[in-house]
Amino acid sequence: MRPRLLSPALAAAVVIGCVAGGAMMARVPVSAQSAATARDAALYAMRVQGNVHVIVGAGANITVQLGDLGPIVVDTGTAQRAEAALASIRTLTPRPIRYIVNTHSHADHVGGNERVGAAGLPTSGRGVAQVGAGVGARAEIIAHEETLNRMSAPAGAQAPTPVVAWPTSTFSGKRKDFFYNGEAVQVIHLPAAHTDGDSVVFFRRSDVIAVGDVYSTVSYPIIDLQRGGSIKGVLDGLNQLLDLVVSGEKTEGGTMIVPGHGRISDEADLVEYRDMTTIIRDRVQDMVNRGMTLAQVQAAKPTMEYDGLYGSAPGWSSAQFVEAVYRGLAPTKETRK
Repeated sequence: MRPRLLSPALAAAVVIGCVAGGAMMARVPVSAQSAATARDAALYAMRVQGNVHVIVGAGANITVQLGDLGPIVVDTGTAQRAEAALASIRTLTPRPIRYIVNTHSHADHVGGNERVGAAGLPTSGRGVAQVGAGVGARAEIIAHEETLNRMSAPAGAQAPTPVVAWPTSTFSGKRKDFFYNGEAVQVIHLPAAHTDGDSVVFFRRSDVIAVGDVYSTVSYPIIDLQRGGSIKGVLDGLNQLLDLVVSGEKTEGGTMIVPGHGRISDEADLVEYRDMTTIIRDRVQDMVNRGMTLAQVQAAKPTMEYDGLYGSAPGWSSAQFVEAVYRGLAPTKETRK
């Protein structure tokens, strides 16, 4: 059996996984408080492979690509852990942060945008202009336009995030490509998956993909129906990721995957997760075809044998996952009598 994180609490403290080349883990204390508080506040940084590292403990996994031009940071964790995240990035490189890429709009992934962005510099050396925020020396924030739509608000409405945390460079197509720190970087949109603005970031020379919350090793797929997520989009996204990853010798290693939460993974881990999601989707689809109500579907426990691995994530239970799948499905033509 492949190693798993056995609790969400452990997942929030450390990444454990098969990392090509024998990655070394560094414990980065970020507080001078009491020992217990320091343990709670500690972030962990480790090399994944190539130019790419991951920082764990800031609310969501933070992926950092290093190089002479300055780092790219994928997601910034929560606002409460922004200082700790920035301190951890500084243990990896003293160079100014050039780019932040947001995989989607949830607060545990974009909460540190304001603080981490303010510590950066754009590649042009000039300020990044933002309406309502003036011009300042900030890192450029890249995201799909739907992520910007979720973080901002229509005129006259209160935006859920401050203006200085909004993406400053968006794309609307399937992907955004650029070359940085000696490797091609692809920001690829996965429509209507976890949300409607999901992106994954593929560092091609390093062979590492940061995938946000489309994939997790510690929870069932989180489907945010209110923000455009869907079970179909999640499965399409997982299958699209499988088209990108390549396994190493004896199916271990190869392309490394940094999930939004949990341990570093490879293709075999992703296949297991995709298969689990497909099996549960098919079970719920069969029940929908038979006209079963949501209460009846949940009582049938279509996730039962997987609950030990994925059913105890804080804020996302098996019942919530089943409900999201159920509400995203309609009876098919093969409806049983």
